[in-house]
Amino acid sequence: MTPSPLAFGVSLPPGGPTRPRNIEHMDLDPISLRLLGCLIEKEMTTPDYYPMTVNALTAAANQKTNRAPVVSYTESGVLDGINALRELGLVRAVRSPGGRSAKYKHALDDILEIDGEQAALLAVLMLRGEQTSGELRLRTERYHDFESVAAAEEVLAGLEHRQQPLAERLDRRPGEKESRYRHLLGEAGSEAHVETAHPDSATTPTPDAVDQLGALRARVQALEERVTQLENTD
Repeated sequence: MTPSPLAFGVSLPPGGPTRPRNIEHMDLDPISLRLLGCLIEKEMTTPDYYPMTVNALTAAANQKTNRAPVVSYTESGVLDGINALRELGLVRAVRSPGGRSAKYKHALDDILEIDGEQAALLAVLMLRGEQTSGELRLRTERYHDFESVAAAEEVLAGLEHRQQPLAERLDRRPGEKESRYRHLLGEAGSEAHVETAHPDSATTPTPDAVDQLGALRARVQALEERVTQLENTD
């Protein structure tokens, strides 16, 4: 059975669930957050393969890279998650002429009125949990090229200081040099989903590190996505 929107703590306007612009509080469950993060990621990094089928979205959700925690969702579980998000107006189904399978796209930018920079940061926070601004700058480079850590922090501040905040800066932990950020869209913003790291790894990466790690990750990600698309071609 598809969960009710109320199960996610989302207030919908009287007109129904198709366009819930007046969301007072969003408390999405882990699978919903993972699916939204994947849809934003693929839209921004591999637009030729977006919108996505259930099969492709399941593979994206279960990736072993750029995900924390690593999960193993079934297609039926992903379809239930998609249907719940469709009830909330956060995901929409589309069909191309001659297409055999329905495909899905997110509507988070429309519903929450966020831009591409904000969507990129929220996607990586949904996919990987709490992170420093330096980590976020590095991990969003395939989505959007922030020219500096300060530029990423400016966008994070915008998410934090909205009338209804979508992210927040956390107090520094003992032994760490930088604060972390988390999204405020639901369960995966909690501390339980933080990636384990050596304290020094929270420091701002150098330009050389950004270039080398980013290039390597981009190549690995491109290969994984190509394999996934070849396996799931309709």
